[in-house]
Amino acid sequence: MHFYFIWRIATQTCLVLRTEFYYLVDAVQRLRVGCVVGLVLLLTPEVVTLAENWPSWRGPRGNGVSTEVGLPVSWDKEKNVAWKLEMPEWSGSTPIVWGEQVFLSIANGDTLELWSVDRNTGQPFWKRFLSAGNRRQRKQNMSSPSPVTDGQRVWVMTGTGILKAFDYAGNEIWMRDVPKDYGSFGLNWGYASSPLLHDGALYLQVLHGMKTDEASYLLRIDADSGVTEWRQERPTEAIRESPDSYTTPALLWDSGRAVIVTTGGDVVTGHDVESGVELWRVEGLNPERRGAYRLVASPVVHGDMVYAPTRVRPLLALRAGGRGDVPDSRVVWQTENGPDVPTPVTDGEYFYIVNDQGIVYVHDARNGELVYGQQRIQPGTYSSSPVLADGRLYVTNEDGLTTVFTAGPQFEELSRNPLDDYCLSSPAISDGQIFIRTTKYLWAIGERRITR
Repeated sequence: MHFYFIWRIATQTCLVLRTEFYYLVDAVQRLRVGCVVGLVLLLTPEVVTLAENWPSWRGPRGNGVSTEVGLPVSWDKEKNVAWKLEMPEWSGSTPIVWGEQVFLSIANGDTLELWSVDRNTGQPFWKRFLSAGNRRQRKQNMSSPSPVTDGQRVWVMTGTGILKAFDYAGNEIWMRDVPKDYGSFGLNWGYASSPLLHDGALYLQVLHGMKTDEASYLLRIDADSGVTEWRQERPTEAIRESPDSYTTPALLWDSGRAVIVTTGGDVVTGHDVESGVELWRVEGLNPERRGAYRLVASPVVHGDMVYAPTRVRPLLALRAGGRGDVPDSRVVWQTENGPDVPTPVTDGEYFYIVNDQGIVYVHDARNGELVYGQQRIQPGTYSSSPVLADGRLYVTNEDGLTTVFTAGPQFEELSRNPLDDYCLSSPAISDGQIFIRTTKYLWAIGERRITR
């Protein structure tokens, strides 16, 4: 028994050292790139894009913001297209990008797959089976959760509840069947939450109730082994469809402490990363306790602020922290003009909402003062979430048209860029390129500006 524990400690220590080594190597590589870029900036007036990966649905910081500059502003099906790769079916899943690879969760008939694509040529490196049992539920199929990567491995969850880990060569490391372990998912429109990766662990939420009496819960899963480290039930008094949440958890730093933020079941909750214990809870996402307040737009974190959309109204902006039930006084501001499906984005100064009809509202992120509102961009239905980069907002509607407009206190539309194809996926940005996934193709927009 003593030998077993010594072996486990030694194994975990090696894993930690290996992970830290990877982070050190990556940091050195980024420092080297940064020095080169800085030298080039001193020697030439041309704009140079600093390389950045897009490792998860909402990008490198989990908030839909990219620090890259020199991005494309205009394109169409022929203009400014580096390549396009044929897709077998639509998906709400966003492409993720790291180095030379783009990863895609794929629905292909009855089958769900993970693809690795060469980001320079648009040709697949490899394709791996994830699960059978794909099905459609209105707009959604079982490929909706986006993958996540740390630059060495990639993890992907399916709507059928299969969670797998692969290395970059396509070798399967481990597999979990979450419904087999903890019971069938009971969401009305199928599971769609993406995993959150933090400090060697995956955080998954299963917030449901429309089609089950089983409790909602959060999981922390060791990213190396696939072993569950904790399971935390998350009670709710929401009724009918309102317990169902299709959101993705967010990471909050509260006085140096990492907290997992989730929304659904009429409440916002913060959970300790080490134990899963609920630290605080905010009511108010469904003040009239209606039975159809399922949540789709995810929480947004910036600094000590948490922005929690619900089913349009109200969107709550709260200063998180403390313990237990957080009184209404912790809600800094709120608006009745929130989105239903698209997740908002903020740089900490301005808070940008694009609702499902393509109407833009911009608030002061700190106090909620309306900067401008009811600004309609191209009419249509919007399910994709806006991305903020290079002083601009990029937002794609379901017709595959991406509108680009200026960030800041004044609205200026810069371009409308048609791909003429159904789109649910949000844009991804890496190395000066924009990746947009429609039903028929994955599009790489613009030329790659910096290689690694």
